[in-house]
Formats: sequence, structure tokens, C-alpha cells
Amino acid sequence: VLRDDFRQNPTDVVVAAGEPAILECQPPRGHPEPTIYWKKDKVRIDDREERISIRGGKLMISNTRKSDAGMYICVGTNMVGERDSDPAELTVF
Repeated sequence: VLRDDFRQNPTDVVVAAGEPAILECQPPRGHPEPTIYWKKDKVRIDDREERISIRGGKLMISNTRKSDAGMYICVGTNMVGERDSDPAELTVF
């Protein structure tokens, strides 16, 4: 089972370059409980990059750069399928 509705969709974030950015997401309810990953401009984010951490639905980017700006989507996934959240825009100025 994987429901359609996200418990929390990420929202647009505006930060100054060098500041941390946090995008939050709660995936839909499902069985088994869905895991999440994040996509930026339709490309899966690699959380092995040292500035990026993903914990419990939160995407945290420390020391943001102009290149981090873009559209972010949280993807909830389990064996049944995947659901994309509403997109959220990260603006870095």
C-alpha cells in the first residue's frame, strides 16, 4: 500500500549563499513504511556529498551555493511504487 497524499510537502526556501538550507518532507503513509529520497531538477541527489545530509525526510544543505538553486522534489518509495511530492523551489541569493 502507498497512499497518494504526502503528510508534508516541501515548501519554497530562500537563503543567502553560505547559509544552510533545510527542506522538509513527510512521505505518504504506506505499508511497508516508505523511504524517501530527493531529486533536484529531476536528478536524484547524492547524499554522499559532504554538504548534503538527508535525515528523516529533511534535506539539509550546509553552506549553500548559487548552484544549489533549483526545483526540489521529495520522492516517497516502497515496494508498491513511488510518489512525487509537490515541487519546492530553493532560491540562493
